[in-house]
Amino acid sequence: MTTPTRQTGPQPPSTGFSRAGTQEALTEAAFAKVNLFLHVLGRRTDGYHELDSLVVFSGAADLLRAEPAKGLSLQIEGPFGTALSAASDNLVLRAARLLAETARIDAGARLVLEKKLPVASGIGGGSADAAAALRLLTRLWRVSDGVDLLRLAARLGADVPVCLLRRPARMGGVGEKLDPTPSLPEGGLVLVNPGVPLTTAEVFRAYRGPFSARARLPEEWADIVTMARELGYLSNDLERPAIALCPAINDVLSNFRNAPGCLLARMSGSGATCFGLFANSDSARQAAADFSHRGSWSWGGAL
Repeated sequence: MTTPTRQTGPQPPSTGFSRAGTQEALTEAAFAKVNLFLHVLGRRTDGYHELDSLVVFSGAADLLRAEPAKGLSLQIEGPFGTALSAASDNLVLRAARLLAETARIDAGARLVLEKKLPVASGIGGGSADAAAALRLLTRLWRVSDGVDLLRLAARLGADVPVCLLRRPARMGGVGEKLDPTPSLPEGGLVLVNPGVPLTTAEVFRAYRGPFSARARLPEEWADIVTMARELGYLSNDLERPAIALCPAINDVLSNFRNAPGCLLARMSGSGATCFGLFANSDSARQAAADFSHRGSWSWGGAL
């Protein structure tokens, strides 16, 4: 098994093993995922929905640290830490237990999650944290190559497989089908969250259709302006029900559309985080700073 790595974007600091073999603390970043479009194709007999989405990853991330311990424990800190529980059903602990059981490892770890991403916000924070736990503990416990991390990720949640890979993907099924994306141009990306949590389940319950067709995408986009224009013909089908539940989303989108240089504004996932595409990372950082001054959580950087 080769542990997947992120192709672009900032990399977290990490330490390995000393020459004497003493295990040190390890760190893994859980990058926020962004749905550039999200089409709901239909509802399956099991109640889940078939999706079609283009997923990319931003530089905004939670950080997960691990060090050897006799038992398994999780401590949550950071600006959004109080919104989460470190109880046994936390997705990070579920991922750790699943990996240990599958690999037949009798080992523990002290895990510390620095929660920097808003909770229940449509950018896969919990899924990214679970995926980071799989990658991190595979290194800490020296898990053998025979363990299929993608299969474990799919058991933990629909967004966990793509978050495990940490690279752009065309996502289908309920999230388990991952295909290559068109070649993506350089550009700027801004994320803004209005501070209202929305669960995926409640947004899907409010969704009444209509269903969309699978999108037709080119092999590549020549530049960010072309990409934004063509993505503008697509949609996030969950945007309307999410706005009905959280009208503040519409305010964020309106502010994006009025922001200088914004090429496309859309909600990510099931909300309430929205994103804007910009010509470059400098203009994205400036726009993110403007949103931050208004009191919203925001991030800006390279696409």
